[in-house]
Amino acid sequence: MSGDVGAFAHTPYDGSHKPFTIGMSLLDPREWIEVDGHIGRYLAEKDELFATSRDVVFREETETRAAQGEVLAMLADFLPQRFPETYRRDGSRIEIVPLGRSIDLDGGEPPLMTASRFVQEDLCLMRDGPGGYRLAAASLCFPSSWSLAEKFGATLDGLHGNVPGYAGGFGPRMNRIFSNLRTELPAQRLNWSLYADDELHHPASKARPRHWFDAEAGDFGAFVRVERQTLRRLPVSGDILFTIRIYVDPVDAFRRHPDGARLAAGLRDDILRLDEAQLTYKALLEGRDRVASALGEIAGSNG
Repeated sequence: MSGDVGAFAHTPYDGSHKPFTIGMSLLDPREWIEVDGHIGRYLAEKDELFATSRDVVFREETETRAAQGEVLAMLADFLPQRFPETYRRDGSRIEIVPLGRSIDLDGGEPPLMTASRFVQEDLCLMRDGPGGYRLAAASLCFPSSWSLAEKFGATLDGLHGNVPGYAGGFGPRMNRIFSNLRTELPAQRLNWSLYADDELHHPASKARPRHWFDAEAGDFGAFVRVERQTLRRLPVSGDILFTIRIYVDPVDAFRRHPDGARLAAGLRDDILRLDEAQLTYKALLEGRDRVASALGEIAGSNG
């Protein structure tokens, strides 16, 4: 993931999005799922996690099995049409052409897990109830510093309770968006964070220290982690499918990107606008000035 192949597919720090806002926009249904040259790594890591840490990365309310099947059927129809060079349907099997592998749609495991095995996205089902929409089933292999075991069954408010500005701020609007989401109008949003490595599976707490500079070389070794999230109401069950696609780019790649100076400057500006609570949430409170200085140097040397 640390190479520049497909680097900076999404850049929510370029001035187009304000951190700690909903930032939701309508999504062209044809752009629902994204595929790139890293698909092999994503799917291999998912397979490994399902085999060794299933309870960590998959949870379900058994009553969601029909809705899970709805997701699987939608993806099995959509992917071969949208990405015929990558996916091929053969009866009850989906072939992932570049990887030379196929997946049985009727393999006996929970349908949401099967669906997750052939897309790079994580898949979460949100179901309405007395307390609002809750996390009722999830295949979450690539969390960004949160635990599925801790959050499973939580409502939107419970999932986002520690996010600065959510409670008493944009939380009520988020709940209204979920309640009013229309089947024919999916939505998407983006956010960013900084990590000290390019690992996809990051279930650790946000309170865990992150070391931004290599102790020996003094180089800036951080990675920009972008989440592309989509919301889509399922037409039969009425549940909402929440997808999360992780992109990881080395900050140093700004130096080689044709628009790298502007992107580095934009990320620096975003960081400098964060207040103390927001910096703490992004684990940047202590490292803010060093990170901003490094990004400023990259922006200047690439400008």
